[in-house]
Amino acid sequence: MTTASGKPSPRGRKAPAKTSAARGKPRGATGSPRRAAHEVRIIGGQWKRSKLAVADKPGLRPTPDRVRETLFNWLTSADGDWSGWQVVDAFAGTGALGFEAASRGAGRVTLIEQDAGLVAQLSASKARLDADAVNVLRGDGLVALGRWGAGTANLVLLDPPFDVPWYGQAIAAAQKALAVGGWLYLEAPRAYDAEEIAALGLQPYRYLKAGAVHAHLLQRIAPQP
Repeated sequence: MTTASGKPSPRGRKAPAKTSAARGKPRGATGSPRRAAHEVRIIGGQWKRSKLAVADKPGLRPTPDRVRETLFNWLTSADGDWSGWQVVDAFAGTGALGFEAASRGAGRVTLIEQDAGLVAQLSASKARLDADAVNVLRGDGLVALGRWGAGTANLVLLDPPFDVPWYGQAIAAAQKALAVGGWLYLEAPRAYDAEEIAALGLQPYRYLKAGAVHAHLLQRIAPQP
């Protein structure tokens, strides 16, 4: 595992304990609650600089610009050809991650969101951008991942609220949905160490910490014979 700067991170270390500031704080919240920005911009691709609305909902926080830009730089460096990619944004929220993937040429992007208001907002953004490659589904992201066709996704974007107790289940479901060599982006309130990741059939590729957000890019490895 390496940091965004390319420096190696210790492997096999124990994950740091959650601090009181991190527990139960969705979407990277720290300290006293702050109002989210009311829009974010797509960073690259055909819809570069296009705005996405951010609803005024408690706990809704789009992935920070710095983290999104770094993530897609990692992915482009690893595999620059997005054509034909099947992408699942399992807890879409504003859709910032999923629309970013579609903007860069992903073949099919599925945005899954449970909140009816956010689903309507995602559908409006899809229509405004004329994003034919984007499919918006209302539903529970964890359930949807569990039902996803095994080995069919090239990229799963996993960014649930930080206070949920089922991160392990979500990672396992995402791993099953991924094709061998496919990518899992995990945004979590703590770092996952190499041993935890390997036990889930994944390997670390890159890691970044930004505030309370621990961003991991993981790759599905072939099962051992």
